[in-house]
Amino acid sequence: MAIQWFPGHMHLTKKAIAERIKDIDVVIEVLDARLPGSSSNPLLAELTGHRPTLKVLNKQDVADPARTPLWVDWYNAQSDTRAVPLDASDPAPARKLIDACHLLAPQRGGMAKPMRVLICGVPNVGKSTLINTLSNKRQAKTGDEAGITKIEQRITLADDFYLWDTPGMLWPRIVVPESGYHLAASGAVGKNAYDEELVALELLRRLQAHYAPLLEARYKLALPPDAIAAMPDDALLEAIGRKRGAVMAGGRVNVQKAAEIVLTDFRSAILGRITLETPAEFTAWLAAGQAEDAKRQARKDARAKARGKGSGVRDGAAEGH
Repeated sequence: MAIQWFPGHMHLTKKAIAERIKDIDVVIEVLDARLPGSSSNPLLAELTGHRPTLKVLNKQDVADPARTPLWVDWYNAQSDTRAVPLDASDPAPARKLIDACHLLAPQRGGMAKPMRVLICGVPNVGKSTLINTLSNKRQAKTGDEAGITKIEQRITLADDFYLWDTPGMLWPRIVVPESGYHLAASGAVGKNAYDEELVALELLRRLQAHYAPLLEARYKLALPPDAIAAMPDDALLEAIGRKRGAVMAGGRVNVQKAAEIVLTDFRSAILGRITLETPAEFTAWLAAGQAEDAKRQARKDARAKARGKGSGVRDGAAEGH
C-alpha cells in the first residue's frame, strides 16, 4: 500500500514558501523525534534554496533516548545544518532555538538587520505548540490531528526576530514506503489516506523487532518479549484487541478497533519512549526507494517513447524521498 496525502492547502503552502523564502535567513524544520528521517520534508531543500536550516527534533521526551543522539549527530554532519532535540512544551530549552538561529546566520541581528525565520514541518509534529512556547502566548492553533494550521502567520518573538509559521506540508509523492507508514502512524497523514489496520500491523512489526518489552508492559499478554517478537503481526494485533476488549458478538476480535487502540497508544506515547528508525535504516530505505522510483520513471519514459511522445518528463520523482 502506497500512502500519499497532498491536499489542496498543501499546494498553497508550497507556493507560499517559494515566495516567502526570498526574504528568509534561517529555516527551522520541526521533526518528530520518533521518526526524524521520515518526518523531514525532501521538498523543503528545493523550495528554500538550501538556506541554513535548524532541525528541531521535537517530542524528544517520548523518543528513544539512545537513538535521538544518533539523529542529532547525523543532521549536524550535514552542511549548513544544526540539530536540536526539544520538548516543545518546556519553555527553557525552547529559547535556545533563537541562539541557534543566530549561530546559523551570524550576520543577522539588531533592528537594522532583523532575523527572519521560516518555521515549517509535516502536519501534527508539534510545531504550533512550539511557537506558542517560544512566543509565550497562544498565537498558533494546536490539535492532535493533521492539518490544523491552514494559513501563514507572522509572529514577532523579539524586536529583531520575526518568525513566519506555515501550515504543515508533506510532499506530492512519498517514495519510501516505510516513511509513509511511519508518518501515518504518527498522525501526520489525513485519516482518509490510509488503512488503519495495515498501518497498525506495520507499526507492530517495528515494535516487535525493537520494543517487544514495551508491548508486554502495556498489553499484559503474559508472554516473554522474545515470544512477542516472534508472533505473526496479525496474531499479535488480535491478541491486543482481545486483551483490550475489542471483541464483537461471537467472540471475534474487532481488528479495526484493535488497530485504533495500537495507533492511539503510540501517538499518545502510552507505549513508552520509541523511535521507529535509525539513520542507518533510513539511509538504506531511502536508497531502495530512490532506486525503485528510478525504475518506475524508466518504465514511464519507455511507454511515452513507444507512443511517440518522446522520453517524458519526471513528474514528481524529484519531490519524493
